[in-house]
Amino acid sequence: MPSTYPLAPPLNVSQWFNAPEPLTLDALRGRIIVLHAFQMLCPGCVSHGVPQAQAVHERFSEQGIVVIGLHTVFEHHEAMPPVALAAFIHEYRLSFPIGVDRPSAAQAVPHTMQAYQLRGTPSLVVIDQVGRIRLSAFGRVDDLGLGTLLGQLLADAPAFGAGRDQPLNSDIRQGTCDDHGCGHP
Repeated sequence: MPSTYPLAPPLNVSQWFNAPEPLTLDALRGRIIVLHAFQMLCPGCVSHGVPQAQAVHERFSEQGIVVIGLHTVFEHHEAMPPVALAAFIHEYRLSFPIGVDRPSAAQAVPHTMQAYQLRGTPSLVVIDQVGRIRLSAFGRVDDLGLGTLLGQLLADAPAFGAGRDQPLNSDIRQGTCDDHGCGHP
């Protein structure tokens, strides 16, 4: 039975931090990728999303899971330039690779955020070893549920998801900014 999980679009990043060279999904094929989209000024990102991404990186990197941060700014653009992000990364002692989502000249939402149809921050996308999106979540993601998914993908990637037609999704309200996240209109 062919999988109906969509393939992850490429990352469109203008600058990388904590990476000796630009990362591509093609180069990471065969590994599980946890893509954490965030903004420095998003309360849910700072209180939950960023610490969760760092914890996943620390606990699962030796098992072949790659955490990638995606600083995807869709509001307060002037307050979050790359130089401010560099200070944020240093102050929060983030050690996983972080890319700056390439801004769009046509709209406030940057390119990768558009391609993944993310509705705000924090957003979490889990990409399996063959490049399929297995989870796309907006807002707070339960640590136990995420750990279970990662464990299942590590144990038996081809068998996990058998009989499922759609990737898992979670949601928070759009157009809000609270402790759980910031949704763009």
